[in-house]
Formats: sequence, C-alpha cells, structure tokens
Amino acid sequence: MRLTMVGGGGFRTPLVYAALLRDREPGRVTSVALVDTDDDRLRTMARILAAQADGVDDAPTVTTHTDAAEGLRGADFVFSAIRVGGLEGRAHDELIGLAHGVIGQETVGFGGVSYALRTLPTVMHLADLIKRMAPDAWVINFTNPAGLVTEAMSHVLGNRVIGICDSPIGLARRALLALGLEVGPDVEVDYAGLNHLGWVTGLRVDGVDRLPELLERPRQIESFEEGRLFGAEWIRILGALPNEYLHYYSSRREVLHSDQLASRTRARYLLEQQNRFWEDAGRAPSPLAVWEAARLDRETTYMATNRDSAGMGERDEEDLVSGGYEDVAIALMRAIAHDERSRLILNVPNAGTIDWLDDDAVVEVPCIVDAAGAHPIAGARVPDFGRGLVTTVKYVERQTILAGLSGSRPAALRALAHHPLIDSVQVARALLDGARATFPELSYLA
Repeated sequence: MRLTMVGGGGFRTPLVYAALLRDREPGRVTSVALVDTDDDRLRTMARILAAQADGVDDAPTVTTHTDAAEGLRGADFVFSAIRVGGLEGRAHDELIGLAHGVIGQETVGFGGVSYALRTLPTVMHLADLIKRMAPDAWVINFTNPAGLVTEAMSHVLGNRVIGICDSPIGLARRALLALGLEVGPDVEVDYAGLNHLGWVTGLRVDGVDRLPELLERPRQIESFEEGRLFGAEWIRILGALPNEYLHYYSSRREVLHSDQLASRTRARYLLEQQNRFWEDAGRAPSPLAVWEAARLDRETTYMATNRDSAGMGERDEEDLVSGGYEDVAIALMRAIAHDERSRLILNVPNAGTIDWLDDDAVVEVPCIVDAAGAHPIAGARVPDFGRGLVTTVKYVERQTILAGLSGSRPAALRALAHHPLIDSVQVARALLDGARATFPELSYLA
C-alpha cells in the first residue's frame, strides 16, 4: 500500500512511521510519500525516518515532494496534517484572544475558529486535488479543528474522509489503568460528542461496565490526569469521564487567569522550541535523538496552564502515554484495506447515531470499520447536561464552515458571537477584526 502524508514535514510524522515499522502484517504500507511546502524540513524529516528504519528489514520506502499532485499520485491512503499559518499563526490567535479577555486555544477557543477560517480554503483545495489525483484513496484527517475540517472535506470526498483524534482512547486507557486493566479486544468504550468535546459513558470489559466501579473510587479517579484536572467530586457528580478539553469550558475563568499570568503562551513556547529543534536537527549527526528529546519536552508541558489552574503541577509519567493516534490510524487503514472489522472511536457523519443531530453532522463516536469504511454504532449517548454545549458548538462549527466555503463575514461573526467561550457580540466583532487585520489569508471574508 502507498500512504501519502500531506504535511509530512510536521513534527509528529515519526510517530506514524514508527507505527508503520511495527506493522509486520501482510498487506502493510510499503511506500510513504511526504508532502510539504518546506523542502528543508522534508530533508530533515527524511533523515529522521531513515534513522528509525536503520536495521529494519523491508522498511517502507520514503519519498519527499513539494508538489502535492506528484505526491498524491497512486496513493491508497492520504493523511492530512497541515497547519496553515504555522505556529506563528497559532501564537497570534492566542494573543488576540488574550487581548480581548478570552481563551485563544487553537481548537476549542477563539483560535479554533480563526485557525479553521485560515485552513478551510486550503483543505478544500486539497480535497479537490485528492479527488482528481487519487480518486480511490481514503483520507484520514488529523488537521485541526479535526471534526470541523472533516465535515468540510466530506462535502467533496463524502464518506472517504474520516477524522481521528487520540484524546478519547487516551482517556479510556488512563481510566482503565486506574482499575488495573488495559485496552484490549475484550474492552468496549462508550463515548459520544464532538472532537475535543465528548464524554466516556461506559467502560465495558467482557460485557460488564466497569465505569460505575471507578466512579465509586475517588482515589483511583484522581490517579490519572483527567481525574486530577476536573477533580473526583465533579466527575462523580457528572457520572461520566470528560475529555480533557472540556476543562476549558468547565473552568473557563481559572484557565483564562492562568493564561494571563503565564510568561508566554503555549504557541510561543512551542514556536521557540520548534525553531530550535529544526535548527539543531538539521545539523545534528543524529537528528532522531534531537526529535526524541523535543517530543518528551512537548509531552511534559502539554496543557500546562490548565494544570496550573487546577493546582496539578507536573505530569505523571503514566499520563505521558498518549492515546496513540498513529496506532489508531494504522488500525483504521488495515480495517479498510483488508476488511479487518475493528471498533474505533472516529470522527464521522452522524447518520442517526445521536438522534437529535442531523445525519451529516460529523460527530466523535465509536464506529465499526470494514472495507466499506467507518459505520457509527447506533445509540451513542451524550449525557443530558452536554446536549446544549454540543448543539451550540456544532452550530459554531457549521457557521465557520459556511464562512470558510462562501467567504461570508456575517457567518464568521455568528460563529464567534455564539461561541460558548466568547461572552459578547462586541468582543466577537473585535476578535474577527483583529484576525482579519493580522492574517492576510482572511481577506476573502467580506
């Protein structure tokens, strides 16, 4: 199989390649095409992947391309993982948000809308290019905001685009570990919501739901990151395990205050770190070691201001284990390519799964995947207290998509004014004006 990674010069590419190297099953990926606009980063990334492949028999071949059409030709699967405006754009989003007293975070905050408005014209062009150059390819979307971007790309690609995120399975793994269990074929995770806005409502092991058992154990709840972030009392009151990104909603005032006190924003920190990484990796005899050190630093500082607002301190070693989005992606590819029926939590059109959302709304729910694609499992349950938030955020996503596809400034303003983390129309207007003045890419909004 041939895999094309659009945004292949991105920092997380070695995670995907490592998963490909671990896959020794028949019919595995044998060719990887990295597509990126930055030729220097592509060369450095190719060296990192070569170091990973050293000593591995029959490692997937790697080619690099700055011409997307060339890189897409012959692809069986396409990963979309692009960042329009780079980390500089994310840094501007966070500062614009803070200047107006709102959270600027890149997916759930003001930055999510701004980032999407910059990204949508580019991903729609990419969707058209994929349809032309690799019409039979399946597209796995990592580009944030993942649910929103997946829904927009589905206008062109239909059900052949599927969004993935490792937050749900990462939460489930940490919760199971608190019970002394592991994710395996005997475990079924009940989860429902939107990307970065969902809840684990069941942890069934051999058909028995173990979540009630966990909810009765405050010490076990607070043994893992989400438990400490929200607190055992609040999680027990909810009766469900919230995705970590819901902390921005449930503790908006505290997170904003922590952001305001921080010496630099998350994006500014990452921008400085990444600039050092690319400079060091470009000249290092062992760029893989440089990447591994930078990755550990990223993981240990993840959501630092949220942890500060909750008084959590440093991350525990157990919390550094992600959900393994790269392993989810490999499982998804194998299920489709070889009709290996798998249960995965994915971003897909609702198709009646959550009965009060329309069929085309992309949701994050458990799916059965086979050669025909991903099929959401009927009956996904959003807790009653979450219905209003999910409905409102889906409206914000839809208005953002409308703005991105039609150039409608009124739609962009509606998206911002109705955002749960933005508290007035006047602030929404100021945020939009600030974004348009900062980003030339938003000149299309009229």
